[in-house]
Amino acid sequence: MDMRKLVGRNFARLRREKRLTQEEVETRSGFSQQYLSGLERGKRNPTIVTLYELSQALGVSHVDLVMPDNQASLKK
Repeated sequence: MDMRKLVGRNFARLRREKRLTQEEVETRSGFSQQYLSGLERGKRNPTIVTLYELSQALGVSHVDLVMPDNQASLKK
């Protein structure tokens, strides 16, 4: 399991569910739109602190960003 891709997919899914653009998350989190784009494409390797800060910007638990795809669908 590639954790970078998993985090990227989860981040993109949660961001869309919250109806937020990358630019809006940039404003909320302080991370650039370019960084967020790279994260969603699985090109970034975020620290645990970054995951926490991004989860706060999305209004979700940091665990939601690392939850395997099959468990994320069960949580709903």
